[in-house]
Amino acid sequence: MMTGRANGAGCGARGEAGVAAAAQAPPPPPPPDAAVLAEGLEKRYGDKRALDGLDLTVHRGTVHGLLGPNGAGKTTVVRILATLLRPDGGRARVAGHEVARSPQQVRARIGLAGQYAAVDGVLSGRQNLEMFGRLFHLGARRARMRAAELLDQFGLGDAGGKPARTYSGGMRRRLDLAASLILAPDVLFLDEPTTGLDPRGRNEVWEAVRELAATGTTVLLTTQYLDEADQLADRISVIEHGRTIADGTPAELKRQVGGERLQVVLREPAGLPHAVRAVARVAANGVPPTTDEAERRVGAPVTEGVAALTEVARTLQDEGIGVEDIGLRRPTLDEVFLRLTGRGTAEAGTEVAV
Repeated sequence: MMTGRANGAGCGARGEAGVAAAAQAPPPPPPPDAAVLAEGLEKRYGDKRALDGLDLTVHRGTVHGLLGPNGAGKTTVVRILATLLRPDGGRARVAGHEVARSPQQVRARIGLAGQYAAVDGVLSGRQNLEMFGRLFHLGARRARMRAAELLDQFGLGDAGGKPARTYSGGMRRRLDLAASLILAPDVLFLDEPTTGLDPRGRNEVWEAVRELAATGTTVLLTTQYLDEADQLADRISVIEHGRTIADGTPAELKRQVGGERLQVVLREPAGLPHAVRAVARVAANGVPPTTDEAERRVGAPVTEGVAALTEVARTLQDEGIGVEDIGLRRPTLDEVFLRLTGRGTAEAGTEVAV
């Protein structure tokens, strides 16, 4: 801290004070519609950096997907934002409150559902929700009312009196989601909510998340299932090695890979050289076509999709090449993910979180 100095040093003192004031200036205000804001988050476990300057903005009333391979830092991010883990650097705000400075205010405004159902299998669905209500200091009458509301909201009204152990995987996960909403949170964190569920159970959870989003709840969803993010998320952040490497809507991320792709499947493999030449003439930016001899398939990115498809179809017909299938398709999130990370979501090590 600076003290008074002689007039001769006044200019230097003012300069140093200005530098100090700038260094201590408060951070800029968050975007007005940001329900979750993380800036430069860092977390270390010994020599391992789980988070290495991660930035994240989740807009109010949206479903935001957080994608990354195992070990990318997804669960660590959620645990910090949910006040279960202190960061080693950076700052985070949730529902208008600093996570590090005001954890109690944050906890009063969030819900959290993890990878595995936290409900008691011996208790009925209704008893589970009433118990959570009492744990959150709701009175007995209010806890019963809230449990009934949530059972109806998640389509569990008829099963509310049955032990939770008799529920299917999708029903148990929906009950877990209901428990996380006892206090009607502003922000809901869903950490791998459909892990281990069969397709029917996944669809049940997806429908529940869509209904939550329709009511204005902000949802941060971590997942390894790219189709899940594509189905549910308004925006997606891709993280790798503890950093955000891409952010945008699913459509914006797909455009990074390229536009439409022309794909031709032949009846006989002998026609592949003809198909390769035809597709190469319409490929975008001279990109060489890809060939799958086993599947008799040739493909390439194109800019004028319909015109390219028409030209290739006409060329192959004129050359007498039998076509089993020809069409245009858009890039998938799988292709986006592979382009960004060079690997699939299930690759890499186990997520580090304590």
